[in-house]
Amino acid sequence: MTSKPMDKNAQKVVPLKERKCLMCKKLATFEMRPFCSKRCADLDLGRWLDGGYRLPTNEAPGDAEAGMEDDEYNQ
Repeated sequence: MTSKPMDKNAQKVVPLKERKCLMCKKLATFEMRPFCSKRCADLDLGRWLDGGYRLPTNEAPGDAEAGMEDDEYNQ
């Protein structure tokens, strides 16, 4: 019996690392990646919607809109 040589590409296949959930640090599931469950995905979405991931700035909350209105009237 002759054995067939292995395909060169088959030797280069590297399995994916097991990643941890971004919220609770349990192992993430393939279906809900990068989270472990729908609950953790929903918690993350809630943080986005509440502004939990907002970057701090030096601008006051209404500065951007006020500047745009001034430009429209000055033209």
